[in-house]
Amino acid sequence: MQANSHRRAYWRKNIRLTGILMLVWFVVTFGMSYYARELSFDFFGWPFSFWMAAQGAPLVYVVIIAFYARCMERLDVAHGFDESEH
Repeated sequence: MQANSHRRAYWRKNIRLTGILMLVWFVVTFGMSYYARELSFDFFGWPFSFWMAAQGAPLVYVVIIAFYARCMERLDVAHGFDESEH
């Protein structure tokens, strides 16, 4: 029974992290495109909405992936699911 609760805690943390990162993805993807007209100020000489669509959003996606990989590595080690030792 101890192993089952340990696995449930692992998956609960995994689902919470995934949900938070999906919310960030949603805000960046749909929030920025929905409010693009209101974000009409210059950013490095370009309209901010254009810059966010062309450069900012892909950068945020890369940060999301790196953050998820780092957090999951730590979570795996903390819960004994680390496969790097095998």
